[in-house]
Amino acid sequence: MCNLVNAQSADKMDWWKDAKFGMFLHWGLYSKTAGYWKGHKAKGNEHFMIHEKISLKEYATIADDFNPVNFNAEDWVLTAKNAGMKYIVITSKHHDGFAMFNSPSSDYNIVKRTPYAKDPMKELVEACRKHGMKFGFYYSLGRDWEDPDVPTDWPFKGGRSNIVDYPDEDAKVFHRYFERKVKPQVKELLTQYGTIDIIWFDTPHDITGEESQELKDLILSIQPNCIINSRIGNNLGDYKVQEQKIAKGLEPEPWEACITMGKNWGYIEYDTIYKTPELMTRHFLEIVSKGGNLLLNNGPTAKGEITPLAKEGLAKIGEWMDKNGEGIYGSKPWEIQNEILTNQTKAEIVEKKEGKNTLKDAVHDATPKDIIPEVQFTFKNGKIYAYVCSYHKPEVLIKSFTSKFKVENVVQLGSNKKVEWEQDTRGLRIEMPEYSENEIPITGFQIHVR
Repeated sequence: MCNLVNAQSADKMDWWKDAKFGMFLHWGLYSKTAGYWKGHKAKGNEHFMIHEKISLKEYATIADDFNPVNFNAEDWVLTAKNAGMKYIVITSKHHDGFAMFNSPSSDYNIVKRTPYAKDPMKELVEACRKHGMKFGFYYSLGRDWEDPDVPTDWPFKGGRSNIVDYPDEDAKVFHRYFERKVKPQVKELLTQYGTIDIIWFDTPHDITGEESQELKDLILSIQPNCIINSRIGNNLGDYKVQEQKIAKGLEPEPWEACITMGKNWGYIEYDTIYKTPELMTRHFLEIVSKGGNLLLNNGPTAKGEITPLAKEGLAKIGEWMDKNGEGIYGSKPWEIQNEILTNQTKAEIVEKKEGKNTLKDAVHDATPKDIIPEVQFTFKNGKIYAYVCSYHKPEVLIKSFTSKFKVENVVQLGSNKKVEWEQDTRGLRIEMPEYSENEIPITGFQIHVR
C-alpha cells in the first residue's frame, strides 16, 4: 500500500474525490494490429512487441499505416460525460515508447511518424475543456521499448525489457533515459496543452527516491494543481492505484481502481466478452462505498473509434447514473460499506463460483464476477444512500438499519413515486420496483435518519 503522508493539500484533490468516475483510454500503435501479428493471435495482446520478440525497427513500421481518420475528440468526451464520468486519462506514451502526441524531444511520435500527422491530444484536451471534463495524461515511466536505457526486473531480470535491440541489461542506466526522455516529455505534456489535471504514471520499476522527487518537483513547478498518482514511485503520489482489483475494505486514503471493460487494455478485435453494465455498476458502487474512484478503461480502434460494445455499456451506465448519481458524486463512505442479502457470506458465494469466470485469465483481472444480491452504502450531506443490487423480490429487508438508526423517510432516487417502507426490530423493509428487461437491476434509496 502506498503511504500518502506526503500527498498534496486537500484542496486540489477535492474535485477528484468528488468525481468518483473517470474514463481510461489505452490507444497506440498496438491498436492498429488489433491483437494479431503476422496472421496469428499475438502473444501479450497490447504488449506483443516484447512477447513476440519484435525488433524496434519492425514494430515501428506499424506507424506507416496508423491513420485514425475517424477520430472525433468531441465524440469521445461526450461518450464519457454521458456515462456520468467526470475525467479522462489517456496513454500519451505506453510501454512501446511511441508518443501519441507531438513530442519535440523524440520524433518517435504520431505527428512525425504516421500519415495522420496531427496531434490528437490537442483536440482531446480542448474538447474536455469545452464540456467541463477534467483531463489527465498516462505516461509509462519504467518501461520504454524504444529507449536503450530502460532495465526491468519483473517477473525476472529483463522480463519486460526490449532485449531484442538492447540485450545487455547491465549496460542500461535508467537515469540516462530519465534525463533524455522522461523529463523532456513530461515537461512537453505540461506546457503544450494548457491545464492538465492529472499525470498518471505507470511501472515505476527502477526509479530512485531522488528521481521521483525531482519529477514531482518538475510537475508542480509547471502546474502546481496537477494531481499525481502513486506510480511516480517512492510514496510520493497523491493517491494510490489498485489495478484490475477492488480494495478488500474501507480505504482511509484516496485511491482509484483502474479496471477494463473487456479482457484487455488496448483494442483487441476478438475481445468481445465485456463485463455487463450490471457488473460494472456493481464494481463502481463497491469502489465508491470503500472511498475510491473508478477509472474504467476501453481501447479505441486504430481508426479512432470507441468500439460499439464499449459505447453500449457506457450508455447503459449513463442512463443508470442519471437516476442514481446523487448518492455517488461528492459522497463519502458510511460506517457500513456492504450488506449481503442472502444467508451465505460473500466469501462462500465466490468460492462456490470459482472456475466459472470467463474473464479471469492471463490479463490478471481479479475483480469479482459474481452477481450477489447485496446493498452498497454511501453517505452525503447527512443522509445515507443504500444501493440495492441485483435483488428481484417485491421488498427488501436491510438489516443494517437497526434500532441504532431511527429512519424518518425513504426516497427512491430518480423516481417521484412514494416508497412504502417500515422499520422494525429486524431492520428496514422497503418496497422494491420492478425492472424492465434491459434495465440495470440496481436501485438507490436516500434514507433520512436521526
